[in-house]
Amino acid sequence: MKVKNSLRSLKNRHRECRVVRRKGRVYVINKTHRRFKARQG
Repeated sequence: MKVKNSLRSLKNRHRECRVVRRKGRVYVINKTHRRFKARQG
């Protein structure tokens, strides 16, 4: 999982990426390709 300051560019890497808020943190998740995971902060 990557830790980035800005997740907008990571969301555009694949068309199934979703930006999700969990426990005060922002995540990028992808159900089909698990390697596109990222967390903000």
